[in-house]
Amino acid sequence: MAFVTRFAPSPTGPLHLGHAYSAMLAHDMARAAGGQFLLRIEDIDRQRSKTAWERQLIDDLNWLGVSWDGEPMRQSDRQPAYDQALDRLWQSGYLYPCTCSRKDVEAALSAPQEGAELPVGPDGLIYPGTCRNRMQEERTFPASHPRPRDATLRLEVSLISPKVFQHGIDGPSGGCHACASYRETGIGPDGTSGLIEFTLADIESQVGDFVVARRDMGTSYHLSVVVDDAAQGITHVVRGADLTEATRIHVVLQRLLGLPTPTYHHHRLIRDDHGKRLAKRDDARALAKYRAEGATPQDIRRMVGL
Repeated sequence: MAFVTRFAPSPTGPLHLGHAYSAMLAHDMARAAGGQFLLRIEDIDRQRSKTAWERQLIDDLNWLGVSWDGEPMRQSDRQPAYDQALDRLWQSGYLYPCTCSRKDVEAALSAPQEGAELPVGPDGLIYPGTCRNRMQEERTFPASHPRPRDATLRLEVSLISPKVFQHGIDGPSGGCHACASYRETGIGPDGTSGLIEFTLADIESQVGDFVVARRDMGTSYHLSVVVDDAAQGITHVVRGADLTEATRIHVVLQRLLGLPTPTYHHHRLIRDDHGKRLAKRDDARALAKYRAEGATPQDIRRMVGL
């Protein structure tokens, strides 16, 4: 079986030890399998993405000895592909515009029981359906009017047909009705691996109507990563365990768009001395600082346990 994976950083800050681990692990896995390792620049956040950060991350990867096949893909060049996917979902009737801010969502979720812990899923707060319910009576079949280009769009999960789900990567199994599935070789839900199955009911209760296009971006992380993985022929997605739960969203979109589902390998996270996951704001862990202090790529490998 072919092995094609990728490293997909966002040029919104410096690469840190966690990025180094993910990039080197994916690179090592691809080379060991005689496969391909690709680079994708995820710069859909135009406000935060900077050319200087992109130059820095490429320089850091070269210093680490991480080499990629072909030219890097840039999401800022990919809007036509995202528009095509969004149009398909819109014409199929799955999408609706949403004008709710985060504060609106928090207020709606807090109203029934003030002070209760708000439900959170892989796309953030689980949307209570405010705009979906408001539009219910006036909503017309989307094919009768064009998709709005300057609105946040959500996918109405309850409209997904069970037929979309019932044939997972290994076909129906275990008597699970309307299951979707994917293959996990790393850290899956609850630390499990192997064949991971979930139902439409799981998506409705644990994810809700998720965002597929943000007003200020024209797409979303979830939509773009699915479209780009298919375009690059990715067979194995290697990424941090913090994205394990988001995989269900990605599989849903793959089913609706008729795209292949890769094998997923979610790896452990690199944490600081207090057990906190590293973020780009943790400049003390930036690779550039380790380099300036005289560290070698081999030192970095030892630090992250490779």
